Amino acid sequence: MSAYLKRQEHIAVGRKKIRSIYRLLGLEAIVPRQARRYAANQETRYPYLLKDVQIDQVNQVWSTDITYIALATGFVYLAAIIDWYSRYVIDWELSISLEANFCVEILKRSLIHKCCDVFNTDQGVQFTSKDFIQVLLDHGVKISMNGKGRALDNIFVERLWRSVKYECIYLKKPETVDEAREVISEYFDFYNHRRP
Repeated sequence: MSAYLKRQEHIAVGRKKIRSIYRLLGLEAIVPRQARRYAANQETRYPYLLKDVQIDQVNQVWSTDITYIALATGFVYLAAIIDWYSRYVIDWELSISLEANFCVEILKRSLIHKCCDVFNTDQGVQFTSKDFIQVLLDHGVKISMNGKGRALDNIFVERLWRSVKYECIYLKKPETVDEAREVISEYFDFYNHRRP
């Protein structure tokens, strides 16, 4: 804006002044901003246990994460649990809020029939909540958490999100929560059983 005013209106005003005026008027750029991260409580942080670990069997390591799915009039949150060895999506759920309860529910459903040795997450508030941690402890699962700012520690889930978005969401463009649930359900069936 500073360069524009100098060029068009011949008004000499610096970037800092423009920034102050924008702040005063409550104006901001129309671009996606980085999601706000909330730090986990110190007592609920766990170390990253998977550095240099050889993953060589199913149910050795599971992990989870949350991503957002854009809809026509907003967005929903998608959480999934994936097996690191087979890349199988064990369970998933959509939610319209970031409350921890939907993550706890898919964790409980996943642990009904099978269990893993290590469960890896980031340090998000959903995964450091007492309810989430307690479910893992009750099943004797070792808890591993990514280091701060270390998305690559959970690379298999990050790669899953890329596949979901590029192979499903961006192509089908669901407009409602129900449509999103339907196309994601179809995609995960394809992903788990037919995708090479």
